[in-house]
Amino acid sequence: MVSPVGISMLGSGNVGGGVVAALNAASNRYERSVGRPLQLRQVLVRDLARQRDGLTASQLTTSFDDLISDEGTQIVVELMGGEEPAYEYIARALASGRDVVTANKEVMAKHGAKLLALAAEHEVRLLYEASVGGGIPIISPLSRDLLANEVSALTAIINGTTNFMLTAMADGGVDYKDVLAEAQRLGYAEPDPTADVEGFDASYKLAILCGLAFGLELFPEEIERQGISLLASQDFIYAAELGYTIKLLARARLDDGHLIASVCPTLIYHDEPLAKVDGVLNAVEIEGDLVGHVLFEGPGAGPTPTASAVLADVLALARDIVADRRPLAVTPLIPAQVLPSASHKSRFYIRLTVPDQAGVLAQIAGALGERGVSIASVLQFEADDLDDAAELVLTTYLAERGAVNDALKQIEEAQFVQRIGNLMPIAGLGGAR
Repeated sequence: MVSPVGISMLGSGNVGGGVVAALNAASNRYERSVGRPLQLRQVLVRDLARQRDGLTASQLTTSFDDLISDEGTQIVVELMGGEEPAYEYIARALASGRDVVTANKEVMAKHGAKLLALAAEHEVRLLYEASVGGGIPIISPLSRDLLANEVSALTAIINGTTNFMLTAMADGGVDYKDVLAEAQRLGYAEPDPTADVEGFDASYKLAILCGLAFGLELFPEEIERQGISLLASQDFIYAAELGYTIKLLARARLDDGHLIASVCPTLIYHDEPLAKVDGVLNAVEIEGDLVGHVLFEGPGAGPTPTASAVLADVLALARDIVADRRPLAVTPLIPAQVLPSASHKSRFYIRLTVPDQAGVLAQIAGALGERGVSIASVLQFEADDLDDAAELVLTTYLAERGAVNDALKQIEEAQFVQRIGNLMPIAGLGGAR
């Protein structure tokens, strides 16, 4: 009798349920693909009394020690989420000689280099395709298909919740609070949406991508991060007037050996491919010396797309186990030399509420000019919520963010303006990519 490849899972939430359903529904096809049957042995859960579709009571356990001591388990799939105890359990599974598949972006962003080194030490593999793009294959292409390229830049929309919200704000003129409530009602946003709307989730994913694209170890806290909670409906109206839309872009590029990395709302020219990535879709654009620009696009979240990526890793590991293939050597990451955010160069969008009187624009232009920031265009609109006030929308030529920040601080302290509404970089048409 052919022995099966044993799989145990940590967690059985929405994604875990999708994995279990697929393992049961496609068991014959997976067996033909691997050369042996796949056997789901144990699933770590919090509540044994809760009934779970596709699982028997004998497969459930609340003890990680019992699961990891099961001799028939060869692959451990971690779908718990969060940093702890997921990090500890992944490390213990690797140290025990098991291959591991994870969808955990926080663990991989903060501890990926250590875990990959631990896997190499114990001659096992750690795969994490589902940690970045959900159903979009991006980890594997960067690890293998684009390996011959020297990657110089990557730009990504890698959070489905915020992309859904920004698309709704652009299409319908909806305010932030209303569109967040709608995203929560539809299940796209969590009750506490901080990780998504403040850019933490995208920062984790960008850190992982930088390790693969550039071979650099980048920690999430080193990434310039700004969420979408300060955006107002008029920002989308003004952006459209200028020929742009607004996306939460995760961007990284190499500049003379230094890494520039940011996650922030960005104006992107409406004809750019990424400007057309709407709703809950995600996309990653890679720039390589041989391939040029290549774009990966697809569903970035949800039980079924994420389960697809998880199971692709499981099947790859199962094939290696059946063929008795040894894991490839892991190249250690080099610590990234991160350029401070004040030195980031871009064109910028600035929205200001100002007194509706002569001479104000000249004062603002003077403060910007003193720091080498040149104004490219000016739009003026009535301020809906203030009497005798106007909204100015400025775009700049290429400038350092620190210089723009300093000028805005001076403008605010000198009371040239009543309110600084927003500041965002502009990508494309002269913007830093």
